[in-house]
Amino acid sequence: MSVTARAFWVGSPGTGEIRDVVVPDPADDEVLVRSLWSGVSRGTETLVFRGGVPASQHAAMRAPFQEGDFPAPVKYGYLNVGVVERGPAALVGRTVFCLYPHQTRYVVPATAVTVVPDSVPAPRAVLAGTLETAVNALWDAAPLVGDRIAVVGGGMVGCSVAALLARFPGVRVQLVDADPTRAKVADALGVEFATPGEARDGLDLVVHASATEQGLTRSLELLASEGTVLELSWYGDRKVSLPLGEDFHSRRLVVRSSQVGTVSPARRSSRTYADRLALALELLADPALDALVTGDSAFEELPEVMPKLASGEIAALCHRVGYGQEGLT
Repeated sequence: MSVTARAFWVGSPGTGEIRDVVVPDPADDEVLVRSLWSGVSRGTETLVFRGGVPASQHAAMRAPFQEGDFPAPVKYGYLNVGVVERGPAALVGRTVFCLYPHQTRYVVPATAVTVVPDSVPAPRAVLAGTLETAVNALWDAAPLVGDRIAVVGGGMVGCSVAALLARFPGVRVQLVDADPTRAKVADALGVEFATPGEARDGLDLVVHASATEQGLTRSLELLASEGTVLELSWYGDRKVSLPLGEDFHSRRLVVRSSQVGTVSPARRSSRTYADRLALALELLADPALDALVTGDSAFEELPEVMPKLASGEIAALCHRVGYGQEGLT
């Protein structure tokens, strides 16, 4: 028997609304999940909210359980933590992570959910999708013991990368951001902080995640000869100019892209998407990562909150959405 749930949709660029949706009865190989928490990935989700996904990327940018099409109306999101209410006996009652949009209840294949380890509190587990991006980035970057590294851009992805790099032996990592208030987050994660003008240079690796032309340019300036910038930013429909004249060639610098949509070639033969997500959830046992959650609101408030996140009126890394004890209707 189907039930009615509520979901957040982008009705038109810059405008959100909550709609009633029919949730079907789960089949034998499916689960019914009641949402506990979801997270707003401020970079990608607010770009989607503004209608900034270029036409050429509409297919590539689809979320796993997206409904509708870009620019709108569209139901978009991928950081959801809930409890399985119906499904295979081994999953009923378990807290799970799923790449699902903001919705009070939903049905997905049982293979689409990952059990959250007992060591990870459910509210922190909304970070799993972003930490998975960081894991993939570091598989791409392959940092070495003793490397000198900067992460330029102290947003949700950049801070996640910096947090993982802080665990590498002998690595000296610095989080670089134009916002000096990010120093408090860096301190909680156990990494140094610097503004762009204060950042150390002569680096082996710079991970760029600021999604700005200025940040990418500064990343190149910070490299030692033959160093690499790993580019994690996604610019949507914006064009970016870079100083590829001057000493770019004589210093043999590298700009390399990384994207979570595919498993890094460095691990593709031995790791699946499920392996990567399970690893990200294991790493979330570290309570220091709570510093990445910088705001909370109720699900019903999303139509008012999302425009403020998109405009920067609410400054956030990960903004967490709570679902309370809403029951089936």
